[in-house]
Amino acid sequence: MLKVNSVSVSYGKLQALRDVGIEVAQDDFVAVIGSNGAGKTTLLRAISGLTRISAGSIEFKGERLDGLPPKRICEIGIIQVPEGRKIFPFMKVGENLQLGAYLPRPRKLVQDSLSQVFQLFPVLKERQNQLAKTLSGGEQQMLAIGRGLMSCPLLLILDEPTLGLSPKLAAEMLMSLKQLKERGITILLVSQEVIQSLQLAQRAYVLDNGRIALQGRGTELAHNEHIRKAYLGL
Repeated sequence: MLKVNSVSVSYGKLQALRDVGIEVAQDDFVAVIGSNGAGKTTLLRAISGLTRISAGSIEFKGERLDGLPPKRICEIGIIQVPEGRKIFPFMKVGENLQLGAYLPRPRKLVQDSLSQVFQLFPVLKERQNQLAKTLSGGEQQMLAIGRGLMSCPLLLILDEPTLGLSPKLAAEMLMSLKQLKERGITILLVSQEVIQSLQLAQRAYVLDNGRIALQGRGTELAHNEHIRKAYLGL
C-alpha cells in the first residue's frame, strides 16, 4: 500500500533521513520508534507532502506521492494526525470534527463518520457543543484523532498521540488505536510508548540518526535486547 524507497531528507547541511525504506501493507499496523531527533516526524512529514525529499521515492497504491501537494495526498486517502494535536481551541468540538470532512468524498459520509467517532470516543458526543479548549489533554487527543477519522482515511498516520498523557491515558489511547485496526483502518504510528506500540504493531522500524537500524515483527522487537537497553534501561 505505502512504499518509502531509499528516501533522504536534508535541512540545509543537516541530513535528517538517509536512505530510509519502509513498507505498510493494507490493514497493517506499523510502528516507527526511535529517540528524539532520530527523524521520525521528518519521515511522516515527507509521506504527507509537508517536507520535500532530496532522494528516493514514495508510492501509495502504485502512485508516486513525492512532489504532490499535501491537499492531493489527503484526497488520495493519507491523513496525518500531527504531534501536538493542532485542534482549533475556540471552535466547538463538533465543529472541529466537521472540519475533518471538508474533502468531497468524506463530506458525503459525515453522519456515518460521526457515528463511528462517537462510538470510539463517547465523551466527544457528550461534549460536542463545548469549545475544544475546555477539553482535557486526553480528550483533545481524542478530538484530533476523531477529526482525522472524519476524513475517511485509507492510511491513518499518527505522530506521538500519547505525548503528554498520563501512563493510564496513554495505554487507553493505544487500545483505541487497536480498535481502529480491528475495524480495518491501516495505521502508521510514531510513539514514545515503545514496548506498548511494538506489542500492538504487526511490523515495526527503529530509526536511529536518520537511518533504519532495525526492522521486524513488533512482538519480536519488543523482546530485542538492544531495544530494551536503549529505551527501557533494562
